Amino acid sequence: MGLPNANGDLSTEVEVDAFRRRFPLHFYEKHLLESISPDARPLGRARETTIALGAVASANGSALAKIGSTTMLAAIKMKVMTPSLETPDEGCILIDFHMPPICSPIVRPGGPAEAAPLVAKQLSDTILSSGMINLKELSLVSGKAAWMAYLDIYCLDADGALFDTALLSAVAAFSHLEIPVVSLNDDGKIVLSEEQGLSDREPVNKEKRKINLSSVPFSLTCVLHKNYILADPTAEEESIMDTILTVVLDSSSQLVSLHKPGGTVLAYTSAIQVS
Repeated sequence: MGLPNANGDLSTEVEVDAFRRRFPLHFYEKHLLESISPDARPLGRARETTIALGAVASANGSALAKIGSTTMLAAIKMKVMTPSLETPDEGCILIDFHMPPICSPIVRPGGPAEAAPLVAKQLSDTILSSGMINLKELSLVSGKAAWMAYLDIYCLDADGALFDTALLSAVAAFSHLEIPVVSLNDDGKIVLSEEQGLSDREPVNKEKRKINLSSVPFSLTCVLHKNYILADPTAEEESIMDTILTVVLDSSSQLVSLHKPGGTVLAYTSAIQVS
């Protein structure tokens, strides 16, 4: 009796998989009608999320973030720079987003992924416009020295909601960040004390410190299809559904941004208003 049941289960599984590959939109619409995603989540529930701080020992701040299978590694290195004449009392943040070929079958070796510069710009715009970091906190000596924070984010697995996971990893890395101790060298320049062997000099900043984070942004990407909204889509769901929409709020639940990359017009506005 066990063998027929096993064969029957296997046959059903193969048929479902074949239907999914041949008619993906119909496959998903059947689940939407039942208000459930193919992985058994209610439509409004995000996938499991995990964060690990300090993932890169050589960085000044780092974090590994996962939403479902999508995995991002964020690392921050601090460098002393001369501030611009326009903002003498501010440091700056530079963000790079990397999608190596290992992260997805659609990323080909030998060239940058199409989505990488778009995600990098969206991250930069969100972090700066949200006011999460006061750039004046990165100043060392007005008009002479300030911190430049290099944030590199590496996508290790791209299975949907890339921006959400990248933003989560960035926020976590900044929460883990420790500002290094710096001193004046013989030429009167401000340098990292540890790197230049100046631990015996009077430091410009007395000790390593954390950076204050305010108005922390967080985001949720959804796919819209007809009058249905599916939260935190996988890569397959993003490729099949009509419209992708990313909403960014801050820690006070104030709207930071609303991003819709292409797709159809938002014909079912009522669905967004209700949700």
